[in-house]
Amino acid sequence: MRSITVTMSVTLDGVVQGLGRPDEDTRGGFAHGGWGTRYQDDVLAREMSKGMSRPGDMLFGRRTWQDFTTAWGRRTDGNPFTTHMNAAAKYVTSTTLDDADAWENSILLRGEAIETVAELKARPGRDLSVIGSASLVRDLHAAGLIDRYTLLIHPLTLGTGARLFGDGSLTEFALTSCVPTTKGVVIAQYDRRV
Repeated sequence: MRSITVTMSVTLDGVVQGLGRPDEDTRGGFAHGGWGTRYQDDVLAREMSKGMSRPGDMLFGRRTWQDFTTAWGRRTDGNPFTTHMNAAAKYVTSTTLDDADAWENSILLRGEAIETVAELKARPGRDLSVIGSASLVRDLHAAGLIDRYTLLIHPLTLGTGARLFGDGSLTEFALTSCVPTTKGVVIAQYDRRV
């Protein structure tokens, strides 16, 4: 059975919406897009590259996959993150996409995410990583399908925006690693307790 690991940037008040760009995700009138870019440093880059060095496949919700297709799928800059993401098998869950041909090595999981991901997880294969895809993460979390989280906890609150867990049920985690960056981000790794 494959494991599923989520890597998510989050504010102290749990917001995960619109990390990278002002126009990334303005749903609900969200006006704080791009909040995470000023917190990047060498420590964050080093820790994130550790995850990229392990073999594995990627899992996306439709919106994030479409955004990443535009942001990363056409790059040829030699950046190790670009190389990793373009080479990895990318599973995209969707009930509306007709195909996943827009980004190389993408595979469409057509249907309801909980069912298609549960089937994928049960099959032999490389472990799966999720970057972003907050709606997908909430659904998979509620179904008990996520094994571990790497949370990049940023030292700010936004007051508005989509939250990581919403009103989910009680879930306990074990802290397995914690690394602070020079800009105050805490990179915390948690395993879900059974």
